[in-house]
Amino acid sequence: MDLLTHKRALVGGGSRGIGRAIAQEFARKGASVTLLARPSAHMDEALASLDRSQGQQHTVIHGDVSLADTVIKAVQNHVDIHGGFHIVVNNTAGPRGGKLLNASVDELLQAFHNHVLIAHQLMLITAPAMVEYGYGRFINIISTSVKQPIEGLGVSNTIRGAMASWAKTLATELGGQGITVNNVLPGATATERLEQIIEQKALQSNRDTVEREMISEIPAGRFAEPSEIAAAAAFLASPAASYINGTSILVDGGRTKALS
Repeated sequence: MDLLTHKRALVGGGSRGIGRAIAQEFARKGASVTLLARPSAHMDEALASLDRSQGQQHTVIHGDVSLADTVIKAVQNHVDIHGGFHIVVNNTAGPRGGKLLNASVDELLQAFHNHVLIAHQLMLITAPAMVEYGYGRFINIISTSVKQPIEGLGVSNTIRGAMASWAKTLATELGGQGITVNNVLPGATATERLEQIIEQKALQSNRDTVEREMISEIPAGRFAEPSEIAAAAAFLASPAASYINGTSILVDGGRTKALS
């Protein structure tokens, strides 16, 4: 179904992993997609992989979230030239692993900057057009740690919680204008990020053992594919999800034990 025809979407981290899968799913459903990520061969490959069967015009914005001024200026310039977005996907690589006890203040500040502050600045640029369109979707790809903290990801647990609270507040403020704000909480997904986590855990154990133990915690019995996370994001981006707002949706194969 072409649920996103005539919609324009900005997808953060769109060059690889979950972000790339989301961009591909949006394009298959008819959206014109703008990929936001650092310059790389991955970006060129991701752009070339997007469906154009409905005449979509896909574009790229090169930017590194650690350089906020550059990213925000680039997005603003794109909006000035091409018009606003109907959909914004906030998707940024998580902070490095480790205990919160060992994290520095600078690590927390950098993570807050890369996730919450960048998302907020992007919202300030993109929300006015959504209000004008009477249609908007902010979709944040964060983590199951919003529901249940993950051992060994202290900084990430902290920042993801802040992001979820930001989203819930914004959902209340924008909900009456045809704009929804929701979070997708991926479980263990077959991406480079998961490989990094496994390798870190394997420093104190056997890699195969670490992977088996992680999978044993998932009722579905396997890691997620990026396309499965993308399917949830695409639904939230569509008109069919117009009454879903301020919600965090688990896509984790049943791993998270929390009820709310």
